[in-house]
Amino acid sequence: MESKLFIVITVVMMSLSSMEARRFFVGEKDGWVVSPHESYNHWAERHRFQINDTLLFKYSFPDSVLYVTEDEFNHCSTTGAIQSFTDGFSEFKFNRSGPFCFITGNAEHCGRGQKLLVVVMAPRPKPTPAATTPAPVATVPAPETVSPSADIFQSPSPSPAPAESSAPGFGYSVPLIGGLTGGVATMVLVGLFRFNLI
Repeated sequence: MESKLFIVITVVMMSLSSMEARRFFVGEKDGWVVSPHESYNHWAERHRFQINDTLLFKYSFPDSVLYVTEDEFNHCSTTGAIQSFTDGFSEFKFNRSGPFCFITGNAEHCGRGQKLLVVVMAPRPKPTPAATTPAPVATVPAPETVSPSADIFQSPSPSPAPAESSAPGFGYSVPLIGGLTGGVATMVLVGLFRFNLI
């Protein structure tokens, strides 16, 4: 029982940790500058961004960060920003999957590489449980009964079809034999199979 509880707690903790949002310092120790040690796009390629993660931009005045369309990103256009940040320490939280484009507010600096393209991964769909197939129904032909006065050369008359009952503790139906209950009938059948009588 304790091991099952441990497994459940472990699975819950793992799923919670995978849902944790992370914070990324853009440019790490360099921050948001014109000439970082590593290009911003190379920096972004080393990370896996997910919905609810946050980018942290650290920069000095008069610099800024603009969240722009892909076309504005490609042309370093600073005129149609979706959102602009100018406070020197800005946060941007991803609210969806897909591409996000950021450039500096200085078009000249953008042309020299102060821009960032981040692709946020789509959430993985939760696996659906596999369809379960019902357990097969065990059918065993009822033994033929011959009355003592019957002619041995005469073919026996067919017996009526056995009534079926669900045996307790089993996932399938077991025919009743001679009026025996499901559990007793099951035990009789197991004995007959065990001693190769059927």
